[in-house]
Amino acid sequence: MRRVGASTQTRIGAITVVGLLLGTLAAFNAEDLPIIGGGTTYSAEFAEAGGLRTGDEVRVAGVKVGRVTTISLAGNKVLVGFRLSDTRLGDRTTAAIEIKTLLGDKYLSLIPDGAQPQRPAEPIPLARTTTPFDVTDAVNQLGDTVSKVDTRQLADSFQVLTDTFRNTPDKTKSALDGLSALSRTIASRDDQLAALLANTAQLSGTLAGRDDQVRRLIADASQLLGELDRRKAAISALLRGTKDLAAQLKGLVADNRAQLGPALKELDKVTGILQHNQDQLSAGLRDLAPYVRLFNNTIGNGRWFDGYFCGLVPPYAKVGVFEINENICTPPLTGGGR
Repeated sequence: MRRVGASTQTRIGAITVVGLLLGTLAAFNAEDLPIIGGGTTYSAEFAEAGGLRTGDEVRVAGVKVGRVTTISLAGNKVLVGFRLSDTRLGDRTTAAIEIKTLLGDKYLSLIPDGAQPQRPAEPIPLARTTTPFDVTDAVNQLGDTVSKVDTRQLADSFQVLTDTFRNTPDKTKSALDGLSALSRTIASRDDQLAALLANTAQLSGTLAGRDDQVRRLIADASQLLGELDRRKAAISALLRGTKDLAAQLKGLVADNRAQLGPALKELDKVTGILQHNQDQLSAGLRDLAPYVRLFNNTIGNGRWFDGYFCGLVPPYAKVGVFEINENICTPPLTGGGR
């Protein structure tokens, strides 16, 4: 057998290691490979990213059909690339960035439309895309805007307006007086409003920090609802089976009513006879108890006992002048067996 040299072994080992590394990279990036990756890559133009991130879901009618692959800036627009599998898009397809959870997660929603297919090389134009309204960003912007307002200067401005329109008709004066009162109220509650907005920002930050926990809570609630739904189906099947069993038993009784009636009557007679015999046995045991008690007393007097057995001698008979067993079962006055 031919032996392999050390240099050849080294080359074989290096080639093997390189092959393993390439296989591992291909396994982790299989979706990005042009041949085995599968799916078709499209793109869409948006006015802003709207919180969308790479890896977010792409849905059609609420069903996941792909993922966002790239997000890049193209001039004054945002170009979002996404890959779909087994989904046809028409040349009038619309795209929108939708809110997935209250904590800011987003997904890309597509509404396929159009008779001609959408070309992968041509992005969905800005006219057919929309971005969401982010409540968290709006609240934070409101907090920043209100915090920059000089409430005392605003109150002074309202007061100047009131003084300027003091000689105007009564309705105008009432409106301006109301504006002045409103400005004074806002000025007096400046600290409270600032604290409220600060707490709102803190709440938003807390929710954002607990994003994973809330997501797991929602996922666990979904699993719980699924389990309850499965238990509901099992209970429904059990109730249907019980109903079917009751119907079968009802039919069985109806089919055998002619035979069951006489059998039940005879069974009732047998039960009556057994009850009568049980009553007789109970009475016999009850009557036997005094005899057993007295008999035990007789044999407790020593090495002998006194006893009287009625009926062991022949019954009463009279032959001529002779009478046999005149008293039959009358106990003797004296004497006994020893």
